[in-house]
Amino acid sequence: MQIDKTTYNDLSVFSAEEEFSVFHKINFTSTNGGKEWLRWMMTEPASDLDKILATQKILKIIIANLDKWPKSITNGTMMVIDRFYETAIDPIPSSADFISTRIYKILHTVDYSLVRYSVTHFRDFILGMHRLAVLANESDAPARLQLFASRIRSLLQHQQLQELLNKPASEKFSIRENLYYGHFFRSGFRSRLDELADIFYQMDAWYSMARAVTEYKLQFPEFVISADPFIKADKIYHILLAKPVAYDIVLSPSSNFLFLTGANMAGKSTFIKSLGVAVYLAHLGMGVPAQRLQLTMFDGVLSNINVADNIVKGESYFFNEVQRIKNTILTINNGKKWLVLMDELFKGTNVQDAMRCSLAVINGLTKIKGSLFVLSTHLYEISEEIKNKGNISFKYFETNVNNDKLEFSYQLKDGVSNDRLGYFILKSEKVVEMLENL
Repeated sequence: MQIDKTTYNDLSVFSAEEEFSVFHKINFTSTNGGKEWLRWMMTEPASDLDKILATQKILKIIIANLDKWPKSITNGTMMVIDRFYETAIDPIPSSADFISTRIYKILHTVDYSLVRYSVTHFRDFILGMHRLAVLANESDAPARLQLFASRIRSLLQHQQLQELLNKPASEKFSIRENLYYGHFFRSGFRSRLDELADIFYQMDAWYSMARAVTEYKLQFPEFVISADPFIKADKIYHILLAKPVAYDIVLSPSSNFLFLTGANMAGKSTFIKSLGVAVYLAHLGMGVPAQRLQLTMFDGVLSNINVADNIVKGESYFFNEVQRIKNTILTINNGKKWLVLMDELFKGTNVQDAMRCSLAVINGLTKIKGSLFVLSTHLYEISEEIKNKGNISFKYFETNVNNDKLEFSYQLKDGVSNDRLGYFILKSEKVVEMLENL
């Protein structure tokens, strides 16, 4: 599924302030390598249903075995192993006899200390990979997971590694064993380690996604096979909010354009982003923040939410808004299924101009039946011009004023809102009073 950089930014999938991103929210990886694999996976939402269903199956297997997941492989483990290979030490004797090992320990005290410390972490890694091979070896597991299980078993088929697996985890290593295994890891294990580590990092990323599903009680979506785009969401909400309000929404070929109105802070932008993030997560193979989500496969998600000007190029905010709409039209006019999210179009011009431009965009986009559109706006007057279009549904977020205080229900209702509360907010925040007292 195609998602461009602007849409990733609009949906806060990745962010310069990482703690406010979807990536950060679902990152439960235990290693830096796993984190980078997760980041890569999140840039590759699938366009193939079989791949999505396979990922769902992998995550469900991991979820069923979370209590058995190896905790012995940590970022510290991998850092110690990397340091073992990166540090220049005197050659470890190939002979593990009493005299050779004692001489090495005495004459190369610092090197021996590194070997002794590293061998313990190597054992943790080997034991953890062995456990993963057992967990992944389910008869109905997707081919990729079975391949990993088979490859781990093959890479662990070595005398020293089997000896390690048979050694009681609580038993300490002798001087001879430290140098015996240290020599093996230093001279005959590096290529195996690199492959095993890469497998673990990928599985660490899947583990992170599975943990997120359980931690946030996400639900796996149901994909509908249809040539026409479709979304039916029950109690969908935004994954980044601590106390989200859930919405119900249906978008279908007969009603593929949602015209959304409401006052500032009423919840329009949050709703749009909630829908975009849920569709995106579904195409990763993850669970989604909803009680239930049914949808078709989409070829892409495009957003027009946070457009910026470009001082260096001399491009105004309005110009870039126009360019974004232009690129959107060029992209989606290909007969494929797109979800297009637009929040407050043409903020960079006056109200009359914005209404005329918005109306032109709406009239044009409603001709495209193969995609779904959500447009939020303050320009509720436009609704009179488009109310007779059969494929547009009208929803709004209600705002009430009670004792000179705004109350937001964040509930999605049928109809059009004509609330204009900008001046009220300016006044309630004492800005008008401050200006009068200047």
